[in-house]
Amino acid sequence: MVLLAVEQYLPLEDRLRAVARVVILAGALWFCSRHVISLRITHGITSLALGVGVFALWVAPDVFFPSWRDSWFFSNGLTGRIEGVLSPAARSDPLLLALRSLRAVILVPIIEELFWRAWLPRWLDHPADFTEVRLGTYTRASFWLTAILFASEHGAMWDVGLAAGLLYNWWMKRTRSLGDLILAHAVTNACLSAYVLFRGRWEYW
Repeated sequence: MVLLAVEQYLPLEDRLRAVARVVILAGALWFCSRHVISLRITHGITSLALGVGVFALWVAPDVFFPSWRDSWFFSNGLTGRIEGVLSPAARSDPLLLALRSLRAVILVPIIEELFWRAWLPRWLDHPADFTEVRLGTYTRASFWLTAILFASEHGAMWDVGLAAGLLYNWWMKRTRSLGDLILAHAVTNACLSAYVLFRGRWEYW
């Protein structure tokens, strides 16, 4: 969050900024979280399928109803509008696209699952010491609040963000496995990255 807040003030050109993001995020994960990141996968095939399913769910409204996001329900002063963050020059820069994809497929799934599934619901259930709550423990309040907050993070795509959050939360409840959630999230992001690159749907990035 600090990186996002200060990077706009850093006098770096786009390539250096992209490299800095990857290096700083990877470094933060390594030094702060390597002891709690688990890549043990217990339901590999199903996690892969879930990742593809969430991707399909993510793009389905725009594929079947092209004007879906034009509604005030999604594009308004509160949620913002769908627009890509990459400049026209960045969209044709192989290094920037590779770094963006690397971050989306490897770093983002680890960071977001550590926060949204491994920490936040457990902290909501037991703020004094979240480690006393077993991973994947279900309570209605933390399950739904986490999903709603996850949806709000995705702005004008809050509807598919909510659906994805509910599915990921459900899968954590079923597997109690951070590794499976990271895998599912990585597959979703990999499919979405490929969709953006091959179809030119930059608004998803």
